Amino acid sequence: MKVVDLNCDMGESFGAYRLGNDQAILQHVSSANIACGFHAGDPSTMRKTVKLAIESRVAIGAHPGLADLVGFGRRNMDISAQDAYELVVYQIGALQAFVQAEGGVMQHVKPHGALYNMAATRPALAEAIAEAVYRVNPELVLFGLAGSELTRAGEKIGLCTAHEVFADRTYQADGTLTPRTQPDALIADEAESLAQVVRMVTEGKVQSLQGVDVPIRADTICIHGDGAHALAFAESIRQALQAAGVFIRCIRSS
Repeated sequence: MKVVDLNCDMGESFGAYRLGNDQAILQHVSSANIACGFHAGDPSTMRKTVKLAIESRVAIGAHPGLADLVGFGRRNMDISAQDAYELVVYQIGALQAFVQAEGGVMQHVKPHGALYNMAATRPALAEAIAEAVYRVNPELVLFGLAGSELTRAGEKIGLCTAHEVFADRTYQADGTLTPRTQPDALIADEAESLAQVVRMVTEGKVQSLQGVDVPIRADTICIHGDGAHALAFAESIRQALQAAGVFIRCIRSS
């Protein structure tokens, strides 16, 4: 029996700006990565999203990012390992306060955007993030790009670590994601995206842009809640996985 977690980045509205349809998407995912105020989100949005996730019985995770609201946390910044440690501890703590106040439990931590991608290839940053998660709560699950430095660092320090794959992103031959600065970084065709997801979960392989099959471990699948067709896409992915005999459960349940 194949089991996989389906996660979505959410809680990314800020002040008067509204992004995504969190309440609807929560009906189709098993884990929610909630922005913690650095790349997106604010205290009110964090509280509301935590409440929605608890009501929907969806596992909650902190989604810490770089301090870059203007760039949505997707621009690389020259930060040290110590910087990474401190900003991750700070943001986990902020979300944990709301989770505790609402009577919930936090399941995981998943870095956002540029922080996530930098940690996938830079051992020092990956180790700092893993240490931050471990010191806050060694029972938390660390989400990282499948086969990356971040998942290696999590496993090394003793965290439960979930290898993540992406529904709407293309891959390079080394298993990394194609940078968003390139025009072919995103998969626009829904059928192609669904086929890639099902193959990653059922066969443990993904075809890179170079035409090479790359071995991949899929513990959790990411969908993005800020896309124009995010809700319909979430529904389609869930249906495609179920049709392939794959059960969707959060990490701690699976």
